[in-house]
Amino acid sequence: MNTTVNTTRATTSTLGALVGTGLVATVVASAATMAVAAAGHAAGISLDVSGAPIPVTGFGTLTAIFSLVGVVMAALLSRFARRPRRTFVRTTVVLTVLSLVPDVIADAAPATRALLMLTHLVAAAIVIPAVARRLAA
Repeated sequence: MNTTVNTTRATTSTLGALVGTGLVATVVASAATMAVAAAGHAAGISLDVSGAPIPVTGFGTLTAIFSLVGVVMAALLSRFARRPRRTFVRTTVVLTVLSLVPDVIADAAPATRALLMLTHLVAAAIVIPAVARRLAA
């Protein structure tokens, strides 16, 4: 008797769900980082790095760009990784930690550096779990 095994990791519908969830998480994370930056600025925290102000919309734009990179990475992992969810979470946590390094060494006030790091963590807390839920364990 012959047995066949279905080795397809991602179907069109699961890939569509992954991308859809990723896009929604990207929008939510972008809005959240802009809200955090605006609230910090309203509380008196400077958004100046190296003497140049970061516009509040810049937080949303960069969040969107890097979140979409994460969604693409998740889509690739869903196709090629043996354990896509675990690989995605481990990789994105490491990348999130690495994203804090420029903030730590930035030419900015300590409160500004803390606010920058907070925006990275807020975005990661929104995007990583949402996308990870759509990946096979």
